[in-house]
Amino acid sequence: MYAVHFFYVIGKVYYAKMFDASNLLLQNSFLMYCNLYQVPEIRRWGCTVISELMINEQIRDKEVRVVSESGEQLGIMSSKEAMKLAREAELDLVKIAPNAKPPVCKIIDYGKYRYEMARKEKEARKKQKVVEVKEIRLSPNIDTNDINTKMNNARKFLGKGDKVKVTLRFRGREMSHMAESRYILDDFFEGLKEIAVVDKPAKLEGKSLSLILSPKR
Repeated sequence: MYAVHFFYVIGKVYYAKMFDASNLLLQNSFLMYCNLYQVPEIRRWGCTVISELMINEQIRDKEVRVVSESGEQLGIMSSKEAMKLAREAELDLVKIAPNAKPPVCKIIDYGKYRYEMARKEKEARKKQKVVEVKEIRLSPNIDTNDINTKMNNARKFLGKGDKVKVTLRFRGREMSHMAESRYILDDFFEGLKEIAVVDKPAKLEGKSLSLILSPKR
């Protein structure tokens, strides 16, 4: 009979390692754990993982192609024979290619495999570009030289893949001429339209008019 040696959680995956024993205390502890955390499927005294991959006693194919932990091709055999090899190696049998004919299973440490996959996903997320929103501030009485400088800064931000929030700020009496000053934002976009698109059109935000530009793909 198989009883639970230890069990733990990796993400949302419930994992149990097994050993040959008939320890009722461990068996009862395992069932209490599963009931407490509402694990949806437990095969009695089999190694069970709740995940997108089928492993160990969940694999019931008539024949499977088996690969060892080192990558050696062990040939085609019944799932029972493959499971026996995995148990002898004190590892897990994991179906890595369910749509192949016959399905491909690998003998590996599933807990270690899940950890490595999570680590690789984390590293991949770190390498992804984080899009920032850079702000360019303008005023209704900005001169040509200043607006050209601001436009060059926006061009650099867009070239790096960032978004640009162009804000036209009003003070005092300038507030009564908001509509007449909107052309400044329109002209600013016109100067960048070969590399930018309007992500969010100009809208009033308190004492400012703002629009957001995104790099043109």
